[in-house]
Amino acid sequence: MTALVAKALRLSTTDADFEAQFQKRLHWSADADAAIESRVADILADVQKRGDAAVLEYTQRFDCLSAQSVQQLVLTQAELKAAFDGLPAAQKDALQAAAKRVRTYHEAQKKASGESWSYQDEDGTLLGQKVTSLDRVGIYVPGGKAAYPSSVLMNAIPAHVAGVEEIIMVVPTPHGIKNPLVLAAAYVAGVSRAITIGGAQAVAALAFGTDTVPKVDKITGPGNAYVASAKKRVFGTVGIDMIAGPSEILVLADGSTPPEWVAMDLFSQAEHDELAQSILLCPDAAYIDQVQAAIDQLLNTMPRAQIIAKSLNDRGALIHTRSMEEACAISNRIAPEHLEVSSSNPHAWEPLLKHAGAIFLGAFTSESLGDYCAGPNHVLPTSGTARFSSPLGVYDFQKRSSLIEVSEKGAQSLGKIAAELAYGEGLQAHARAAELRLNPVPPQRETP
Repeated sequence: MTALVAKALRLSTTDADFEAQFQKRLHWSADADAAIESRVADILADVQKRGDAAVLEYTQRFDCLSAQSVQQLVLTQAELKAAFDGLPAAQKDALQAAAKRVRTYHEAQKKASGESWSYQDEDGTLLGQKVTSLDRVGIYVPGGKAAYPSSVLMNAIPAHVAGVEEIIMVVPTPHGIKNPLVLAAAYVAGVSRAITIGGAQAVAALAFGTDTVPKVDKITGPGNAYVASAKKRVFGTVGIDMIAGPSEILVLADGSTPPEWVAMDLFSQAEHDELAQSILLCPDAAYIDQVQAAIDQLLNTMPRAQIIAKSLNDRGALIHTRSMEEACAISNRIAPEHLEVSSSNPHAWEPLLKHAGAIFLGAFTSESLGDYCAGPNHVLPTSGTARFSSPLGVYDFQKRSSLIEVSEKGAQSLGKIAAELAYGEGLQAHARAAELRLNPVPPQRETP
């Protein structure tokens, strides 16, 4: 068998054509295939119209299941617990340890940013914000070729910590094959109800509701192109977390980390799929040579070597920079999903880094630890959207209501301001509503 070769594009910021080559390598179109968009639109409309009957029909067709009703596809809590009980001890321990760390992190996140607050002005007016959880959310968990128990933990636990009362998990099980680790993760994470449906029809069922699948307030979790298209189309009817693109890793290296470690970290994203992107930024050209040599040495030892090779050849880049400062500036332009600062002094560079889904500091902090058990959420913005969006968190399962209680004294000053602005906008009723509260005359009551 011919050995595979992976040669990520080699660039230097001193190259005359660096900017053009850099932009070309970064480009990825999020536009869905027109045929997928059309098919998804039909499925959504059908599920909205026919409910369970449509969900069952698509599930039978796409997942090759022989169920006679959607109700037969609902897993009981006993089944989830049985899946957990049946795991090897090592898997049980790992699942519980990861869940504990994820829960601890999100509980701290809730305390830091998820509590209601209020204050009073000098005139006694109360202003504040009331934070409440969503009532019901749906989490989509991939099945079939990809089965990710870690996705269950990362989506369900922050919802649980936020106070969501009901968490509905949908997971496709092609040919009826259920992944016990996924079901066990649902049990550990506190999923309320699990239903073995997937694809655009599952998203539609969660968004619109059917006789068996309850309508949710928000849908989170990764999926294929059909799932992503469906989530995009139902946004507005329900909330969604994000439209995720291919996975990404960017490594900022100063040359102090063993090159084999960095090569494997680049592999860790490249093995997701051919469109994943792995980039190295480093001011040491000799070290980049060492990383490429490690790639050559390690590639053919990987079970997913073919996927890794295509990802690195098509979308990977090894970029020589003038300095670590320049590397940080380029990183901010990319705004990667995962950003590793593989340096002997990562805290020297962290203040320069503004845009990233998650920042992994130091040589021992591999991105894979964040994927599974470090604690912070692994659902991260991709495709440069870290410039304006954040990792999935407790805040995604909460909403905020403003609190306003104006005192009589406060109404005297605020009323004049509001009336002046309202008249300026031509909204007389707004102005009069404020003016009626200026020096109000107590209502006269007739003597019986």
